[in-house]
This record gives sequence, C-alpha cells and structure tokens, in this order.
Amino acid sequence: MILSAFRKSLPALLLCLMALPAARLLAAPKVHTVTLGPNRRVAYVPTDATPETKPDESSTLHIRALYVDDRQKEWTTGPLHDVTDRTFTVRRALRLNDALPSDSAPRWVWEPGPWLMVDRTTGHITALHLPDFDSTVSNVVWFRDYAAYCGIATTARGGLYAIVAQLGARRAVVQKQIGRWPQANHFIPVCQPAKWQRLPMRVTIQPTSGEATTYDVLGSSSLVEEGDNSDEN
Repeated sequence: MILSAFRKSLPALLLCLMALPAARLLAAPKVHTVTLGPNRRVAYVPTDATPETKPDESSTLHIRALYVDDRQKEWTTGPLHDVTDRTFTVRRALRLNDALPSDSAPRWVWEPGPWLMVDRTTGHITALHLPDFDSTVSNVVWFRDYAAYCGIATTARGGLYAIVAQLGARRAVVQKQIGRWPQANHFIPVCQPAKWQRLPMRVTIQPTSGEATTYDVLGSSSLVEEGDNSDEN
C-alpha cells in the first residue's frame, strides 16, 4: 500500500522539482540600497595654487561617503545630479599621497576627482571619462544627461575648449577651442559656470578672461541604463 501511494505521488514530486529552476528565474532581482553619508570637512589646497594664489591653510573640502548596501564604496564631494529617476552623477573625492621620494612618511591630501555615475537599482558605479576633463579647471554643470564645462586638450593641439559631453555618446556634442593653454597667469576659476537654456536647448560657456559663447545642443538621450536583472548580488 505504501509503495502504491509513493508511485502515485512520484509524478507530482518530479513536477515540483522541475519547477524549482523556473521559480528561481522568475524571482525578483535584488534591489540595492545606495545612500550618501553626512558631510565632513577636510583640509584642501588646490593643486594649481601658487604662492601668490594659495588660499588660507584652513581651506576645506566637503566630502561624504557613498554606500551601496551599507558598504562604503567611494568618497564624494559636491551635490549629486539626478539624470533619471534611478541614475545620478556625483563627483569623486580622492585621497592622494603627496609625499616626495625624499619624505620619510606618507603625506595624504584630499582633491576633487573625476565624476561617477551611480545606478540606484543595481548599485553599479561607473567612472565617467569626460572628454578633455581637467579636475583643476573643469567646473561641470549638468542638464539632463549633458555635462557642460571648459576642458584642457592634452594632445599636441593644446588649448582651452568649450565642451558639452553626453552620457552614452562616444564623442563630445560640442568641442570648440575658446582660448590658448597653458596660460602663464590665468584666472581662478578659468571659466565661469556654464548657463543652460531648456527650449531651445542651448548652453553658454565663458572663460573668466574672455567673451561668452552660446552653443545649440541637438540630440536625444543616449543613456542606456542596465536591465532590472543584475549579476551583482
């Protein structure tokens, strides 16, 4: 009798076992938690400062930690910019060893670094390589998925450039030379913050020592966000 009951229930048992992998595939993907910690002030001296332009030693940089699932991933500085309802950009803060080869101990200093793109759903952090971005010169102003700033060409052509970069695009949307570089006695900041206009989409970029120039920005969003299914668990 027991053997007969087992034989009758065997097909149902096999169906349940076969359904397990499918149930796992249909399970909801893990949603990560991305948060920013409280502001903290640290000593900061710009790397391009000279004895004449060097600020007071008490100058500070406001930094805060970036956490993914309660684990610290980066230090950041400045406000974040919401690109979409799940993706934002924020500038990284770097802690660099400024010791000379002749120094007997490390000398740690803080500096504003490159920009990061963070996905709140997957917890994925991407380092952004903005064209001709220079951390001591480029003051990025975001609008939608566009970044407007002054950049420094690192190739033989040299020069100070007006740059508009779009997330997901291979080339800058705007890349126009607006001055020479390097400059022996340049203003700080080198350029004023860019000014955006929504309709029609335009941006005005002005060197501190030069005239403002306005550029039309054409195109649609090229940002591709990751799917809901993430390999990061």
